[in-house]
Amino acid sequence: MQRELHGNLDRLLVFAAVAETGGFTAAADQLGITKANVSLQVSRLEDQLGTALFTRTTRRVRLTDAGQALYERTAPALDTLGNAFHGAGSSEGGLSGTLRLTAPVGHATQSVAPALAEFAARHPGLQFELYTGDRVLNLVEEGIDLAIRLGELRDSSLRAIRLGGFDQIAVAAPDYLARKGTPQTPDDLADHDWIGFTLLRAPLTWTFTRPGSAPRTVRMRARIRVDSSAALLALLQRGAGISVLDQFSTADALRDGRLVRALPDWSLPAGGVYAVLPPGPHVPAYVRAFVEFYRGFVGNKV
Repeated sequence: MQRELHGNLDRLLVFAAVAETGGFTAAADQLGITKANVSLQVSRLEDQLGTALFTRTTRRVRLTDAGQALYERTAPALDTLGNAFHGAGSSEGGLSGTLRLTAPVGHATQSVAPALAEFAARHPGLQFELYTGDRVLNLVEEGIDLAIRLGELRDSSLRAIRLGGFDQIAVAAPDYLARKGTPQTPDDLADHDWIGFTLLRAPLTWTFTRPGSAPRTVRMRARIRVDSSAALLALLQRGAGISVLDQFSTADALRDGRLVRALPDWSLPAGGVYAVLPPGPHVPAYVRAFVEFYRGFVGNKV
């Protein structure tokens, strides 16, 4: 009886992952198992129930009517079970456990840390570990519950929730512009001392837009390249060059005049703020609670 229950639970967990991700490969990545194992578990569940749970096409896997009905009946129970294993509730009914999250240094300082302080005050039963760094950590290997990431997500297999957006801004120090001249068009940037942020996919190529004008794509030449947004901000404030940073990182420096916006009439592509979750079908209640809280926090800041 116990073995049968365990087998059914495993199959239901795999079934739910396929339903939520829309594919066998994505479900395998989420669960940390092989695609063949996912297919085997789903096939066994379909054989056991005597009905097809998914329709397979070359591009996507979709729930059948029977599959949709099974998902609606079992998903709440699986979610409840997952929360129980993660210690989602305290004896008083509040949140308990340890929330481990990571965020880029600049964004952590400007946004995540203030939000975490407010969230911690609301939930005294929780403990927190905040890891800051611009390099992307492996959530599973590091035991991290949640990553806050900015910009484009490179790994499509990740479970990511878009929380909001932000502006990207070309900035420089006033003394740098006094020495080198203020750019009047995006093309002028090619002759400036550009500082490249190497963690970006294309740190030297930027497309500017302006109402009534054609988009202008400029290829920069970088004398200095850095892999830290904090270092980039420090270099910019010391007049080492010109570059692009997000609105969160530049807010204080723009407010007090340490930096000024270059080409204020031109815009760069907006970026996204994402909550990224590790593989697995369940999310602890305290993680869900912080994600929803931070969604509102970010929305009030942009």
